[in-house]
Amino acid sequence: MPKPLNERQSLELERAELPGQLAIYQQELTGGQADKTRREWLEWNIRRVQKRMADVEARLAKVSAESGP
Repeated sequence: MPKPLNERQSLELERAELPGQLAIYQQELTGGQADKTRREWLEWNIRRVQKRMADVEARLAKVSAESGP
């Protein structure tokens, strides 16, 4: 896959990928097969992805506002 040309494209690509990562972590967590250490790791990664999603949305809004319609 070619590298995105600008920041907006890069953020849009990341925004499209993050929900999939989140779903994988949540599915494994709800599967109930993980031990305590793995469960804590999954919970940490879920929070990390959620925070990253919010950050990406905020940055996209900023980039969109700066570039105009």
